[in-house]
Amino acid sequence: MTVVLLLIGLAMILLGANYLTEGAADLAKRMRVSDFVVGLTVVAMGTSMPEFVVSFMSALKGNADVAVGNVVGSNLFNTLLILGITALIIPLKYTRDNLKKDIPFGVLAAAVLFVVASDTIIDHVPANVISRTEGLLMLGFFVIFMVYTIYSAQGPRRTRQVKPPVIVSRKLWLSLVMVIGGLVGLVWGGNLFLENALRIARYFEVSESVIAVTLLAGGTSMPELFASVVAAWKKKPGLALGNIIGSNIFNIFLVLGVSATVAPLAPGDIIPVDMLALIVSSGLLFVCAYTFKKAALDRTEGVLFITLYVGYIFWMIIR
Repeated sequence: MTVVLLLIGLAMILLGANYLTEGAADLAKRMRVSDFVVGLTVVAMGTSMPEFVVSFMSALKGNADVAVGNVVGSNLFNTLLILGITALIIPLKYTRDNLKKDIPFGVLAAAVLFVVASDTIIDHVPANVISRTEGLLMLGFFVIFMVYTIYSAQGPRRTRQVKPPVIVSRKLWLSLVMVIGGLVGLVWGGNLFLENALRIARYFEVSESVIAVTLLAGGTSMPELFASVVAAWKKKPGLALGNIIGSNIFNIFLVLGVSATVAPLAPGDIIPVDMLALIVSSGLLFVCAYTFKKAALDRTEGVLFITLYVGYIFWMIIR
């Protein structure tokens, strides 16, 4: 029965990702903003809901290491594995805004997490703790990110030229239903997949630290995975790239910010090296813009990202 429920959850994720991608693309046309901006905001926030639920509930129940491990593992899963797989389907081209603000903001988010969770290195204290004050600081960064993204999406206001009418095949209400229904399918299917995957992992007696960073993180990132893969398959690479960058920023600044504000988070077995890996993976995403001839994450770099993720998981298991 557990395997059956696992497959049902997977099916719901696939359907949810398809409807979410189609509905979000329609909204992008109506709002006259790029697929990337919609992916960075609407889609990213929706697909980050499983991480939010898991980390928030873990913080309430006193399982802080699970809350932090879920976010760290999810962001590594997003950047290295999901973008790696997506790049194999279609190269992910960067825009000037990606290089000027979006990717650097993702690197900043990873750097902030490293600083607030490295008390043993910075302050030479016995344990690492993300305090309520640091949680509020991360929420402040989240507000700045959202305000700046929405403001910059409006574009320059100097020109008042008349724009051609927007042609969208679906009615507005139907696009909204598709987005909301897709998000519900992703979150519900993700939770169903996660619960039954954890049951299988515990049956084989896998440790909680490994579960948090690998299986738990992978399970809560299923919406990002399928939303990005479906977007790439439908030739919307901007939506896929925006989804991952936005999800990573939301996971750190919003998910951990809210969780730490509710209860201080002690990372436990999640060491600063794991958080340093986040900075490195985010930095690699920036570096890939200047490799080869095109400013894009191509198939060769996609293979590199997947290889790095497999190596990290192997290191997690044997350490």
